[in-house]
Amino acid sequence: MAERDFGWADVRPSRKDYVIDELTSADRIRELLKPRVEYTAYALGQLEPGLFERTRWHYARGSTGTGLVLHSRGGLGDATFVMGDPDAVSATLSIYPGAVNTYVTCQPQHVDGLRQVYRLSNQQPMIRMSVRPADFQPAQRIRTIALQGIDIRRVNQLYSAEGNPSYYIPEHLDQGVYRGVVVDGRLVAVAGTHVVSAQERVAVVGNVFTHPAYRGYGYATAATSAVTEALLRFCDTVVLTVDPKNSPAVSAYRRLGYQQVCQLVEASAVRRDPSGLAAALRRWRARFRGRRYSGAFVSIR
Repeated sequence: MAERDFGWADVRPSRKDYVIDELTSADRIRELLKPRVEYTAYALGQLEPGLFERTRWHYARGSTGTGLVLHSRGGLGDATFVMGDPDAVSATLSIYPGAVNTYVTCQPQHVDGLRQVYRLSNQQPMIRMSVRPADFQPAQRIRTIALQGIDIRRVNQLYSAEGNPSYYIPEHLDQGVYRGVVVDGRLVAVAGTHVVSAQERVAVVGNVFTHPAYRGYGYATAATSAVTEALLRFCDTVVLTVDPKNSPAVSAYRRLGYQQVCQLVEASAVRRDPSGLAAALRRWRARFRGRRYSGAFVSIR
């Protein structure tokens, strides 16, 4: 979907108007997401049965273009994903701000608008990398093992190696794809997934971690390679997100065949209006004003 899909004629420059609809058709949502599959892979994964029921999708069209906002609930917390025209996204969030605490994924042009609705912390510029089956170059010199729910105790121990507690549950491993490296009987590296969708044929690799004492040996690359190889058996597009300052990781992913496709920003977000009353009042007014359009009508300046 283009960032600025269309404009409306005869719009006053000082005011921008948008009609906002709640989308409930997976087919319509898929139609909007597919043109930018590398950026939208996580959102596409939320169309899977069992996940789709825990999502809310809002689509704005108006003065400066179109925008899409996804609010989802998952096992590790709430998440918000946005795409499209920044003003259309801002108009949507003004009446549909989502959960009080959420984890935001956006692109750099959306950050200013998000700050009107949320207090952002741990804001991290990232790059999205993608690999397709024809480009994949597996790393094969280090043996990996498949990890399942029964391995959750030692997976959590590994993720906690730097002092931060880990709360993964067996279902995270059983419902995803996880691979690990074992040295002298000890799990020292792991890679997994944030979302896997056989239905949409996309997956997001993540949760890559190596014990501090075992870094520099290529273990994380081997685990990521094994996860990617397993996913590409039934996915057309596999993506991951990495800090561009982490040059060793970026180089390792490139050796596997991943290429940078876009920039994005990830951040923890706390809603500025925790009670939700202000947003509820704006939403009621927007729905009243939008009756003729079968949606909510929002004006911003």
